Amino acid sequence: MCHEQTCAAMQKNGVPVEEPPKASKADTLLWARRSLYIRAGTAHTALGSSKAHGGDFMTKFLLAIAFSLVLSGAAFAQKTAKEQIVGAWTLVSVTSATDDGKKGEPFGPSPKGVIIFSSDGHFSLFQSRAEIPKIASNDRAKSTPEEAQAIVASTIAYFGTYSIDENSKVMSVKLEASTFANVAAIPNQKRTITALTGDELKFNNPRTPSGMTLMTVWKRAAAP
Repeated sequence: MCHEQTCAAMQKNGVPVEEPPKASKADTLLWARRSLYIRAGTAHTALGSSKAHGGDFMTKFLLAIAFSLVLSGAAFAQKTAKEQIVGAWTLVSVTSATDDGKKGEPFGPSPKGVIIFSSDGHFSLFQSRAEIPKIASNDRAKSTPEEAQAIVASTIAYFGTYSIDENSKVMSVKLEASTFANVAAIPNQKRTITALTGDELKFNNPRTPSGMTLMTVWKRAAAP
């Protein structure tokens, strides 16, 4: 779809104008891409012709049309936050902040972790320090109090379901289970998405059971 004057100018110069179908979002996206390719190809052909005849005005006009079509095609193809977040992400950093301004790194400067979002609304998370102490007995049921305390303090894992408000970019999560039962018991949990691109995800946990705010940074997991 284009502005009335732009459409008239395009028709006058042989650039096809097509109205979008009244169909589903997926069909509309397909129409936009198809229309973009057709119009860009026609503009390219007309551009070559205009150059041959020295038509500088026509050249600029068609370049402007092609540029606007690329922008409109990109807008049509823009994914929602829910669509962009699906997949696996590896942990880059976790920073904590308390109400009195103190900051820290709960999992150290080089944490390990992964979070996986499915398209049907499920997710799972694991985070830990770079080094987790081994259990001397080689039996986790027979760990010493010191070993158990160090492991619990260095790791967390949980899974559940999620949904995203596309306007506020706030993710609501419902935990089904966790290695830290206290966090799983909190209802109506929120994560505020502060950045989401093809390669980077950032979100904040505004309030943990210990009263901290956590800022977490992830990068898109590389293909195995």
